[in-house]
Amino acid sequence: MAPLADLLRPPPGMDFDFTRPAGEPALAPKDGVAWKVFANPVSLFIGGVAAVLLELAEPSVRAGVWDHSSFRRDPAMRLRRTGFAAMMTIYGPQSQAREMIAQVVAMHERVSGTNVHGDAYRANNPELLDWVQATATFGFTAAYDRYVRLLSAREWDAAFAEGAPAAKLYGARDAPVSAAGWEALLSRTAWRLEPSDVLSEFLAIMNDAAILSAPLRPLQRLLLRAAVSIVPEPVRRFAQLRGRGLRPGEALAVRAMAGASSLIPLPTMPAAQARRRLTA
Repeated sequence: MAPLADLLRPPPGMDFDFTRPAGEPALAPKDGVAWKVFANPVSLFIGGVAAVLLELAEPSVRAGVWDHSSFRRDPAMRLRRTGFAAMMTIYGPQSQAREMIAQVVAMHERVSGTNVHGDAYRANNPELLDWVQATATFGFTAAYDRYVRLLSAREWDAAFAEGAPAAKLYGARDAPVSAAGWEALLSRTAWRLEPSDVLSEFLAIMNDAAILSAPLRPLQRLLLRAAVSIVPEPVRRFAQLRGRGLRPGEALAVRAMAGASSLIPLPTMPAAQARRRLTA
């Protein structure tokens, strides 16, 4: 879907040529599972929203994201900046990806505060970073698996394993490297996950944000419902998400959109540029 592909392009001031330097590998293996997952703009949008919902369910991560980011002021630009960071992590040359991650870590070093329960938090707390990295991998992979192509158990494991080098650079010490590891982390973390009005506020903002043009806004809302539908328990049963998943028959429409986006040539997107870099 071409309009969503704009989210994969570097935002203003962050233009980057993924074709250089010739031959330099990325942090994620060329043509691995992550390279396929991150190349589909429809499932990438869905997975990103699902990951944020899981992040906002954890009180300390929620405080860090909601109190120290531009989601409420400019959600479209925040998505583009986050999308660019993801593209660099998966497709960028290792040297530049490491440099970008170091900048993010330095920025996060200044982010700290107290959550709604009075508990102190730091954005660079390794335990919180484990959750952030794991939810991102789960969200993107689950969206691809549900709406693009069913992934095998081996591919699910590979998706987590391929994200391990970047996760460690971000400071996540024990981010899961397999699907079983994700399930174990989700089980250990479930007691901390909680409903919040922020979940409703986030979905309301995403419903109305100018991510797609006004005529395409119903499709944007459809993709938001697709994201809610892949959020795992216990978060999916929170009151703020209950009844906000896909309606009967809508999953077919989402799969059709995701399948069509896989067929649209996107030669200027990071995945295609990186492939040219590694075959130069």
